[in-house]
Amino acid sequence: MTFSYISPFKIIRLKYAVNLRRLRAEGGDGRNRYIGLENIESKTGRLLLEDNAGDQQALTVSVGEYFGSLFLHGDVLFGKLRPYLAKAWLAEFDGYCSTEFLVFEPHCFEARFLLYVLLSRQFIDPVDSATFGSKMPRADWDFIGNMPVPLPQSTAQRAIATYLDRETARIDALVAAKERWLELLAEKRRAIISQAVTRGLNPNAPMRDSGVPWLGEVPTHWALCHLKRALTSMDYGISESVDVVGNIAVLRMGDIQGGEISYSKVGFVESVDDSLLLHPGDLVFNRTNSLDQVGKVALYRGGKEYSVSFASYLVRLRCSPKVIPEYLNWLLNSVSFLAWGRSEALPAIGQANLNPNRYGYLPTVIPPLSEQKRIVDYVRETVKRLDVLRVITQKSITFLKERRAALISAAVTGQIDVSNENTKEGIPHGTR
Repeated sequence: MTFSYISPFKIIRLKYAVNLRRLRAEGGDGRNRYIGLENIESKTGRLLLEDNAGDQQALTVSVGEYFGSLFLHGDVLFGKLRPYLAKAWLAEFDGYCSTEFLVFEPHCFEARFLLYVLLSRQFIDPVDSATFGSKMPRADWDFIGNMPVPLPQSTAQRAIATYLDRETARIDALVAAKERWLELLAEKRRAIISQAVTRGLNPNAPMRDSGVPWLGEVPTHWALCHLKRALTSMDYGISESVDVVGNIAVLRMGDIQGGEISYSKVGFVESVDDSLLLHPGDLVFNRTNSLDQVGKVALYRGGKEYSVSFASYLVRLRCSPKVIPEYLNWLLNSVSFLAWGRSEALPAIGQANLNPNRYGYLPTVIPPLSEQKRIVDYVRETVKRLDVLRVITQKSITFLKERRAALISAAVTGQIDVSNENTKEGIPHGTR
């Protein structure tokens, strides 16, 4: 397959512009830093430190813990496993790395320019199309080394790299600010839900101490009870293996997401006892999972063209007539209730178990039906507004990341005149 660049620059095959380091090392003196694919951020070329504290020593490993490739300060690493992730990094120190990296010593390139070339779409897309292996797709050096790459004069390489350093930093700062905004939206969402389902909507309501650590004070007219008193039944799901086709969908652990049910990866069986079919208003509770996932609850709303059942790691909860299922769904998924429930889970190897008996004895608070309805309406409307803001922000982040990638591709191929003041906004020509 032949690939070509539309570029005013000289085009050269990568293998003629870099030396491929092939030195391998096992063990070491315990002071060398080891870089795995997980340590490199996708598409940005940034090093991710394990403790997020800016301490490179976080990457230090003990003698004999690694077997990898040697790299030196100034080398450029490129991840050949799943190349669509675009994991490349300009080494800031000497060390060792996973053998899933190719280690390039640039001799015709300015190292920063080479990094941007390796992150460009013109490089990543054809390399990704040439991978082999379905579960662990890799590209090999024979193909990568023959990739055509732009090779401008050294002064132009430095100018382009400096321009991209500045412009990508601006974009990255915007992305970071928007990601922080998403975190604040999520915190606000959690706080609003928790306040509404445990304190109500009337800030002047008389309060009393619930005697429950996670609840604190609650309105005096709300009922305190064990969770099982708010339910009519708690039932285990089915153990049958699922298939991609069938008459009845079977919900599994991964289908419970954010209090709702995702059907994107649902499995199917041919038949289920009618008593184990879900009805609109049923809740499903994840009794066994990793500790940070156990206790999740989702509301089954119906509306599917097929019947729906649930797997054995889930438990169906049916609410009493005095409880609105959507209210209980918000309550059981609130941060405080989940934390309390997980503290009661029984640990096992790699997972935790919160069986229905223990779960049923967790303390809950139930307001009158009319108040439950007002709370549900308020939370639903407030969450809807926050979710709109979240989606808008996520779309803007996606746009900025796409703009960053387009900027890199345009700059390294000479489609941006970095000396032209009209490009200071960081927008490639023709992309407005």
